[in-house]
Amino acid sequence: MNGEEEFFDAVTGFDSDNSSGEFPEANQKVTRMIDLDAGRSGRGGKAGERPPQENGIQTHRTCLPAPMFTRSDFSVWSILKKCIGLELSKITMPIAFNEPLSFLQRITEYMEHVYLVHRASRQPQALDRMQSVAAFAVSAVASQWERTGKPFNPLLGETYELIREDLGFRFISEQVSHHPPISAFYSEGLSEDFVFHGSIYPKLRFWGKSVEAEPRGTITLELLKHNEAYTWTNPTCCVHNVIIGKLWIEQYGTVEILNHRTGDKCVLNFKPCGLFGKELHKVEGHIQDRNKKKLFVIYGKWTECLWGIDPAAYESFRKQERRGEPWRKARQGDGPEKADSDEVDDVPVVQETVQVIPGSKLLWRINTRPPNSAQMYNFTSFTVSLNELQTGMEKTLPPTDCRLRPDIRGMENGNMDLASQEKERLEEKQREARRERAKDEAEWRTRWFYPGSNPHTGTPDWLYAGDYFDRNFSDCPDIY
Repeated sequence: MNGEEEFFDAVTGFDSDNSSGEFPEANQKVTRMIDLDAGRSGRGGKAGERPPQENGIQTHRTCLPAPMFTRSDFSVWSILKKCIGLELSKITMPIAFNEPLSFLQRITEYMEHVYLVHRASRQPQALDRMQSVAAFAVSAVASQWERTGKPFNPLLGETYELIREDLGFRFISEQVSHHPPISAFYSEGLSEDFVFHGSIYPKLRFWGKSVEAEPRGTITLELLKHNEAYTWTNPTCCVHNVIIGKLWIEQYGTVEILNHRTGDKCVLNFKPCGLFGKELHKVEGHIQDRNKKKLFVIYGKWTECLWGIDPAAYESFRKQERRGEPWRKARQGDGPEKADSDEVDDVPVVQETVQVIPGSKLLWRINTRPPNSAQMYNFTSFTVSLNELQTGMEKTLPPTDCRLRPDIRGMENGNMDLASQEKERLEEKQREARRERAKDEAEWRTRWFYPGSNPHTGTPDWLYAGDYFDRNFSDCPDIY
């Protein structure tokens, strides 16, 4: 294994066990941006406070206990200038650039639009099922829109569970490796209609003005009633202007979703920004059968909605478009794209919303974010609830669950100094545990997942071992 593939538990400086685990800037000049409305924050609830019940249905908090902190007082360049081209798990960013979630919790955001999976399971036709699965794959990255905070790196052995009876699923994830960092997850429908699982190890690189997250690892969705399995990988995510200027995000790359039973494939192209920003957020693609015959055309934006139409109708419309006026134009005043700037990557002018071709079918639309989302790291309503700690939950959770992690809890509560100190303490504890294992020549043992091969692709994967929800947590490691 080469040096670029190694993970150093987010060690500063960059791979020494003697490092302090933080940069000096981390505890300086942290100022609060804005206070949330007291009435709203009360609805969010404190840790351990039971959420209200409405008609017997459990409700979830609608805001975080404290607003986010400004990131304008940190010299990011002083940290990153020596790291161009390096894998970012080798350095520690100031905690103000984090968001109060573990990466394991961020993975769970795939489930926000799980109704698309339930819908796919109910569809009698394979083509209709693929349409819903494609919409689910696109919706999985929608929560990243305007999310410029970095989730906390999970500690080895860290876990996260989520049970949502209202949405019809339960979910478990575990950090199974640090060399390289790998997060494994497993989810199942409460009505036994699907199983969703995978292992993810994104590669983060800094390229001077941007940070690029290259997706690695296979995602698998099984529709049990149809004996079908679909596999795909996520597009590449890029955050621009990490040094200076307004942060903005784009997703690009080709996502191929394969139905292993029928041979049908959905090919989705996440468009890079392009000249004048005309392609920003756009997704275009099609569904084809095993003989590569186009069955359905898909278009839209991963930040807004996704539509589909019959290929013949799509081509007919395009022919009419070529003969007449374009159906979509860039807004007036869009200037030419600048050459490689020494300062910032210009934020593209957001183009008009998706223009719907007559006869199209709506496949998916993004959920409206809460009105105070900008003060909550641009979280969706679903995301706001992920770190909620309800009364009695500590007794049922394993001691490794993200909700019990003190640095994330400190940041969520607005105590940045405590969060930074706890983050450094946890990282040092993790390094000490690694040294002890090396001394004893002992290997780390995962608890809920084991290494194997994906049953549908044959590629290396981490598979769920089962029994988590039996709640025998007596042999869980002490990582906090």
